[in-house]
Order: sequence, then structure tokens, then C-alpha cells
Amino acid sequence: MSDRSRSTIEGPMTPLPATLSVTEVLARRLGEVALLFQQSLVNDLPAVTRLTQHVERYRGKMLRPTLVITSGMAVRDGSPQSASVDHRLNALAAVVEMIHMSTLVHDDVLDEADLRRGGATVNTLRGNETAVMLGDFLISSSFHLCSSVGEPWLNTALGAMTTQLCAGEILQLSHRGNVSLDDQTYFEIIRRKTGVLAGACCGFAARLAGGSPETSEALRLYGEELGMAFQIQDDVLDLIGDEQVVGKTLGIDLRKGKLTLPVVIHLARCDGTQRSQTIEAIEQGDVGGLVACVRSTDALNAARERAMQFVSQAKSRLSRVTESPSRHMLESIADAAIERTS
Repeated sequence: MSDRSRSTIEGPMTPLPATLSVTEVLARRLGEVALLFQQSLVNDLPAVTRLTQHVERYRGKMLRPTLVITSGMAVRDGSPQSASVDHRLNALAAVVEMIHMSTLVHDDVLDEADLRRGGATVNTLRGNETAVMLGDFLISSSFHLCSSVGEPWLNTALGAMTTQLCAGEILQLSHRGNVSLDDQTYFEIIRRKTGVLAGACCGFAARLAGGSPETSEALRLYGEELGMAFQIQDDVLDLIGDEQVVGKTLGIDLRKGKLTLPVVIHLARCDGTQRSQTIEAIEQGDVGGLVACVRSTDALNAARERAMQFVSQAKSRLSRVTESPSRHMLESIADAAIERTS
């Protein structure tokens, strides 16, 4: 590891007082992650730096870094503080956030989206070419930072995970406009597109924190199932959410012919005239008409119920983790995934 990389990842870190609550510790650590994220994207070219500064607003709730830090805390509950472990977990948190940011930038290009986190997307401001290259820059930067952690297995594991992300996107694109999409194929799409990254956040963090293979795998599955519930809620919000609250362009899935779970469930429940009306609404990009169709078979509630099942499965995985405030935080994060409106 170079001196420059070490000074960035393993710079001064003030030990946190033992009296701080898990919420306070998490807030401090996320601040450190945000700083590391910014430092890792500093570039000698002002044009690049301006773009990376713009994309920082995409961070939002920082769910994935939160999963990394909280999973690490849950595994290490009761263990002595270790600055070295904390530095590695902070680096992983910044890495997964860069990967997530890159997928958002690329998704906005694919979806021709205008709005992200209440602001203009990079493709709207600078065009598709610049947005694609920025997404690539973020991915490249994430692997550069990861390589400086000093854990070769992590580089390999992150490579495998990002391959799954891309494969999931390709699988979804290959089913664009497929009104016969079944729910199992849909679940495989969202597992790869969303679940595997959330699973990596928790499973890799557990391993870095010294968790056993069994505990690390349980946390990986927790994250994967949480991620799938999160994506289903996104699907619901894309149909009936408030764009001002959600903070991004809605109705994109419909316009791009991407069938989401409420629509998949609805089409499986209807036939004849109702099915024809639904397909017509999809082909015409009629969000209002499609929502009316989906409501008629209670498919929105059915999708929410499936998301709740994933949350329940995810929370059951935490039985492998010692009960602690950090574990309770993971349970609360899972519940929040399906209660959110943005």
C-alpha cells in the first residue's frame, strides 16, 4: 500500500467514547465515510471534480454505508475498539457507495431520467456521453480505493458482485416489454440488481469485522433480502409515489417497458378484456390507467405483502448475531425499507 493511500484510509481517527449510543456512533462514522468518499474522488482535472461534487448529492440516506458500519458494529459488539478495523469498514462503506452512485448515473442514462434527489441528472446537465464516463470513473475509483484496503479477497468478491449487478441489468433489458414476465424471473432480476449489493455490504463488513463464516453468510442473506424488499417498495412508489417526495422522475419503468412486481402480479391475476386494457396502458405509457388496472386486482397490496415477507426473512437471519443495540438497528433498517415514501 502506498503512503498516499494509507494516509487517506488510515488517517487520524479519534476513538469514540464508549458512552455514545449506536445512533451517535453511526452518525460519526458516516461523517468519516462521506469525507473519505470526497477525498477518493478528488481529481487534478477541475471538470472531473465538478462532476463528482454534483453526484455527491445522490448519496441521500447513505443506506449502503449504513449497512456496512452497522453490520460491523453488530459483529464486534463487546469487542475492544480497533482503529484498523474501523478504517477498513469505512473504506468498504465508501467503496459500496461509489458503486451504488455509478449504477444510479448509468440508470439515469438508460432511463432517460431528468430528476435525481430533487436535482437535475448528470445526463440532463452534460449529456449521455459524459454521464456514462462518470459512471465508469466512479466504478474505477471504487476499485482503486478497495485495493488499498489490503484484503485481496475483498477485491475478488467485489468484482464478482459487480458482475452480478451488470448481469441483472442485462437480464432486465432482455425482458423489456415482456408482458408474460413471471415473478421468479422478476425476483432474479432484483436480486442481482439490488439485493447482491446490499448483501455484500453486510456480509463483507461482517468478515472484515472478524465474524465467523456462518455469521457473515447470515448477514449477507439479511442484506440481500432487505435489498429485494427495498426494490419492491421502489416499484410501488414508481407507480403511486409523489415525485416531489420521492425526489426522482417517476413512471420510468412503465415508459421503458420494465414490468415491476405490482404489474407482474396483476397480469397473472387477470385475463380477457382486463388484460388487454392493461397491456394497452403499458404500451401507451398511461400511468394513471395502469394504476387503475393494478388496483382492481389488489396487486399493489400483494406486492407490499411480498416485500414484508422479504423483510421478515431478513430479520430472521439476525438470530445469528448477538442481541445488541446494533442488531436492533439492523432490524429497524429492515422495517424502514418498506415504510418509506422516498
